[in-house]
Amino acid sequence: MNFSDEAEFLANSIESKKLHKSWVIVPTTKKQFRDYVEEMNTDANKAFVIVDVNTSSIVGVVELRDIFMFDFKNSYITYYSFHRQLRKGFMKLGVQQVISIAFKKLKLHRLEANIQPENKASISLAKACGFKKEGISPKFIKKGGQWKDHERWALLKK
Repeated sequence: MNFSDEAEFLANSIESKKLHKSWVIVPTTKKQFRDYVEEMNTDANKAFVIVDVNTSSIVGVVELRDIFMFDFKNSYITYYSFHRQLRKGFMKLGVQQVISIAFKKLKLHRLEANIQPENKASISLAKACGFKKEGISPKFIKKGGQWKDHERWALLKK
């Protein structure tokens, strides 16, 4: 992800604000976007824009957060689609591509997705990409001012 994505990204994120509200915080202002791009282009965090190859339009984002190396070789994976692109298959392909980057290029051993149990679409995507449910993390992440339980899904390098 880079600064040139700003206008299209912000238009999509503003339009998708209601969709993302319960699940993920997505930048909706120029300052938030610029801060996000800087945060997500470090050794510890990477964001990948998912693009429709037919239209070259941004359809979503896949993030690798808290990339740990050395003996752990783990990262949290987060993903979100924009409103107009839901259920078109783009995110599955995008997540699979980022999984490949994580395991082959970054040499990670494990990816972990933490998903609220009510987020059925995200759970379905995790399953479709080979993630296995490991358990529940009670009151794991604060969303909307409340601590929310999350299901812990993981994928190990083959």
